[in-house]
Amino acid sequence: MATPSSDAALPRSDLRFGEFVAIIALMMALTALSIDIMLVALPDIAATFALADPNDRQLVITAYLLGFAAGQPLCGPLSDRFGRKPVVAAGIAIFALGVVLAIIAPTFATMLWARALMGLGAAAPRIMAVSIVRDRFAGRGMARVMSFAMMIFIIVPIVAPFIGAAVLALGPWQWIFGTLLAVGGLLAGWTALRLPETLTPEHRRSLSPGPLAEAALTVVRSRPTVGYTVGMGFLFGSLMTYIGSAQQVFMEVYGLTTESFPVVFGIVASVMAVASLLNTRLVVRLGMRRLSHAALIGYVAAGLLMAVVGLGGEPPSLTVLVVLLMASFFCFGLIAPNFGALSMEPLGHIAGMGSSLTGFYTTAAGAGLGWLAGQAYDGTVRPLVIAFTVYGLAALVCVLVTERGRLLHASH
Repeated sequence: MATPSSDAALPRSDLRFGEFVAIIALMMALTALSIDIMLVALPDIAATFALADPNDRQLVITAYLLGFAAGQPLCGPLSDRFGRKPVVAAGIAIFALGVVLAIIAPTFATMLWARALMGLGAAAPRIMAVSIVRDRFAGRGMARVMSFAMMIFIIVPIVAPFIGAAVLALGPWQWIFGTLLAVGGLLAGWTALRLPETLTPEHRRSLSPGPLAEAALTVVRSRPTVGYTVGMGFLFGSLMTYIGSAQQVFMEVYGLTTESFPVVFGIVASVMAVASLLNTRLVVRLGMRRLSHAALIGYVAAGLLMAVVGLGGEPPSLTVLVVLLMASFFCFGLIAPNFGALSMEPLGHIAGMGSSLTGFYTTAAGAGLGWLAGQAYDGTVRPLVIAFTVYGLAALVCVLVTERGRLLHASH
């Protein structure tokens, strides 16, 4: 399938490039919003359901991610057969059903099932966002579009805790789910009315086992796809460790209040938006490999420094921890769009299957690794800094193996 390499014209539509990027960003941001808006409500949810283990509140995040992971292998093949837009619509409907169930959940177990259902549905717009971009762009052009989308998308972790705190000031935690329902409705209407179908009829694939197995084998046989996907899984594990335990670390270890926690959380997240904007310019000059490899080295260095200051007798000062977290996430903002583009680069003809399988792995690995480190929370920052150090080094090993020991070379 021929694909443009830069800012090609979209399918026949009055949709401009800026609006296209905004829709893609919202499709990607639904999951970030569904996770980060909940952080300030975790203590209230734990109190409502009388949770015995305070670390169990993290399962509200983990359950969503597991559902999100489970939905991704389904989305790609279905979209390669029926088109991108029907899969997006079905996914948002499932997401809305999960939201309603969460609002009326009588038990914590029901709440977790509802959150998993929300994640299952939200997988569709997230995976379709990558597939739609890959339908239209390739190489550095794809990385540039994804950076613009991620720049908007990353604003969500900055503002989501503030939105959650504002909603909690007006009503119970169930109202937060009502907010998510409204956002899902906005996305459903916007994509239905404005987003063109990007998969042309001649490129639709059968759902029979043979072609599906062939597409799946193509994905797993691609060295760049597997290497960068596994590496991204480790980095996503660091991110999920931070998100799952941030409320406990900042409020219990450092004594932040419900009002000040969103401020610090937003400050840390804000550097990813800066990095994504910078990436849109640097990737054209330096290439995806050189830029992401340099950022990964910086990520590992920040993790090692975090371990040095965090594994002593006393926790580091809040300022030191925040600065090192900001350094890590600045590097993450340069790594993520380029790793994603590098993993999808060989898969233009099976973008749906490719984005499904790579998305499934990174989400499942991130959820599992994040849960593992989060459950180790012991009232200190040690599990958090260990996770950043170990997972960062593991990602570096993946890239070294994938590139046969070469870093910072300039192809792509």
